[in-house]
Amino acid sequence: MQLRHLADKAVSSGLPEASTPSAAVAATAPPQPTGHDPHAILLSIGMLSYEWDIATDRLIWGENLAEVLAPFAQLDLSSGRAYGERLAAQSATSRFDAIVMSTGADDGRGVFFNAIYALAPPRETGGGPLVWIEDYGKWFAGRDGRPARAIGVLRVITERHEMERRLSSNAQFDALTGAMSRALLAEHSLRLLGQPEKSRKPFAILLVALENLFALNRTYGYDAGDEIIVGLASRLRANVRVNDLVARYAGNKFAVLLENCDIEQAKATSLRLIEVIAHSPFTTDAGAISVTARIGAVVAPRDGRSPSVLFQHAEEALDAARQRNAQRLVCYATSLARDNGRLHALQISDSVVSALNERRVELAFQPIVCAQSGATSFYEALLRVRLSDGSIVAPGDIMPIAEKSGLVRLLDQRVLELALTRLRADPALHISVNASVATLHDPEWPEWLANVTRVYPGVADRLTIEITETTLIDDFDKTRQLIGECKRFGIKFAMDDFGAGHTSFRNLRLLDFDFVKIDGVFIQNIVKSEDDRFFVRTLTDLAKHLGLKIVAEWVEDEVTAGLLRGWGVDYFQGSLFGSAVVAASPSEAHDISRRA
Repeated sequence: MQLRHLADKAVSSGLPEASTPSAAVAATAPPQPTGHDPHAILLSIGMLSYEWDIATDRLIWGENLAEVLAPFAQLDLSSGRAYGERLAAQSATSRFDAIVMSTGADDGRGVFFNAIYALAPPRETGGGPLVWIEDYGKWFAGRDGRPARAIGVLRVITERHEMERRLSSNAQFDALTGAMSRALLAEHSLRLLGQPEKSRKPFAILLVALENLFALNRTYGYDAGDEIIVGLASRLRANVRVNDLVARYAGNKFAVLLENCDIEQAKATSLRLIEVIAHSPFTTDAGAISVTARIGAVVAPRDGRSPSVLFQHAEEALDAARQRNAQRLVCYATSLARDNGRLHALQISDSVVSALNERRVELAFQPIVCAQSGATSFYEALLRVRLSDGSIVAPGDIMPIAEKSGLVRLLDQRVLELALTRLRADPALHISVNASVATLHDPEWPEWLANVTRVYPGVADRLTIEITETTLIDDFDKTRQLIGECKRFGIKFAMDDFGAGHTSFRNLRLLDFDFVKIDGVFIQNIVKSEDDRFFVRTLTDLAKHLGLKIVAEWVEDEVTAGLLRGWGVDYFQGSLFGSAVVAASPSEAHDISRRA
């Protein structure tokens, strides 16, 4: 709060002096404070003031720049871009994100912002550890309502950040028992689930719960209850293998992870632990207390392919074990409804395999038009699967199951083959296709692309591959490497659903995209929604600043098209210009769509 107060004070006093203060700011600025010099206050406590003219990107620093940011003192930090170049990859946000991506509205008094990020010292000056920064201030809007000027203060918080990191590390273990936390157990489970299928071994999770802990606490006191919990953790650790893990799951529940363990081994271990817990009383200050336990067991990957699903199923098994007259051990088993769901998934998977084998995977083409002329610039080729009865299935009905069953890569491959065939047949045609997460993470995909571009010479530079923005979060470095490898063949790349994942300015700059496609969710209501208009304009300005072509999705009326055209959007895609239609050729699809 003190930092925010000083930032507000620095803003109110105009420090550093604004080079181009807006009329609104000047009219609403409070009178100059008396008695204390804000500059002197900031200098004495190691804070550095600055002013950023966003329109010109000019960055003006306070007098103590060299003292506060010593590792960067010799660098040119006179622009926001130059300062942003020093942003470290470990940063979750940035000053740019906090200001330019802000959804706040300036009523003339400015909008507060704050950000915590890391700066990487330059290698040419010897490098060094990351410098963590806390950045506070206010931004002020220009006449268009968008951030035009920002004033703030920052300070170095590297020591505090390191202390918080250590505290976070300590939080991975339960303070009472020393057992690992549930979150850390989930990380270990995820690691085991992520091992290559050929070498992956089954593992079990046993959810162990003390019976009647509430009654024990009421009878013997909470201290005795804590002593029992500590004793239970020790007893569990002493009766499992060295490589097995014990975690404090919640309250009176512990989770035991047994590596390389099938269902029969899990049953035998669970029964042994139940006997070990009940065999001898626990020593407490209130005396020796006997307790019993119940266990719910799951085996991965049979009972779940993610930690959350495994934990949910273990809780279901434990709930069953806690029922009156139930066995003390219950192993998870799928219900009839889940069996029916699995059967439905198998039927869909079989339909997809049959469609691939019988060449019933087809393309639907939707035009993407030039915003200024309305002429078609290229087409997006969308997957459609025709069933044996002739009906067509949209991707939303099959893709979730195709992804789980590993068929999505085969579908992506078939779509790309069909698109390349069309490109070879029509030298004037340009097409974009979508790529799934599974395809992007396939290490053999770049080589496959290289081979098919040799089979279809002269078409790669008319092909665009679309990657959803949220996919980047999965593995940013791998995605960046993939884009670089594929662009050597002449292939273009587009970020689909731009705005849905809030990619940082730094990451967007590092990825070599040719287009961004603004998510239609933000487009469809821009006529009525001021927030959506502000957000879309922000995304548009950001993309133009990086030299990227912009496609707006879901453009359904001329008023929306007019707004986007005025903001500098390059291309439109939506029902106003044609829907996606399965046809013999893209031009035929366009004609059918426009007639409809």
